[in-house]
Amino acid sequence: MKRRSFVKGSLISGAAAAVTPIFTMAESTKKNLLHPEHYELRVYTFKNAQQQKLTEDFYKDVFVPIAKSKLNQPVGVFTELNPAGQTKLYILIPYKSYEGYTAFSQYLESDKAYWAKGTAFLNAPASAPAFEQLNTSLMSAFKHMPVKELPSKDKRIFELRQYKSASEAAGKKKIEMFNDQGEVDIFKRLGFKPVFFAETIFGDDRPNLTYMVTYKDMDDKATHWKSFGSDPEWKKISAVPEYADALLVSKITSTMLLPTDYSGI
Repeated sequence: MKRRSFVKGSLISGAAAAVTPIFTMAESTKKNLLHPEHYELRVYTFKNAQQQKLTEDFYKDVFVPIAKSKLNQPVGVFTELNPAGQTKLYILIPYKSYEGYTAFSQYLESDKAYWAKGTAFLNAPASAPAFEQLNTSLMSAFKHMPVKELPSKDKRIFELRQYKSASEAAGKKKIEMFNDQGEVDIFKRLGFKPVFFAETIFGDDRPNLTYMVTYKDMDDKATHWKSFGSDPEWKKISAVPEYADALLVSKITSTMLLPTDYSGI
């Protein structure tokens, strides 16, 4: 009886240990540190400034504090540097794992305080919606940079780049350049201060990879990309016929972003 009780207690404590880390960023072992993070990217399109304010107020006053408390993660909130009309709003939400993403979603579904505090946004009527469109994607960090790296809080701008491929095989080959051929290391060595590199596992324009890098300003951006294009290691990698962009990349999208004053990134 004592042995059965011990085994039962061990199973219960083991299950509790497996659930507890979902809402924490504490990483006590090297294995956990190397576990690829996941990133949710939400992009809101607005018709006017009123919609933008309603959405930003929700994230500033409700969502970001809850995510900081429950996920212990910094949420990035960005507007476009040079918008064509009303800016879009970009929300980057990091999760320690895919399970963290699903657990947080389930938590919000049942959190009465969340729905009460965010009711103006969450229950906006069809006659006065909080936004015109929402595009969402979920990404898994590259194995060569499995966790994000946060830039300093100095004056900064960000570039969000997406490389779309025409086929799954081409997309995997392009990711191989970053993971196995040293492209991530080139970005770091040249001072791009990358925040993350990730593969989109669901969302628009798949297959694609997405990454975010940091600059002081647009002149700094130009300087960095000039050094990247002339870098010997990059020339060596890109000269390999099987890694030609014409074979692997069908579309490149670059968006310049400004962090809001309440952005955690």
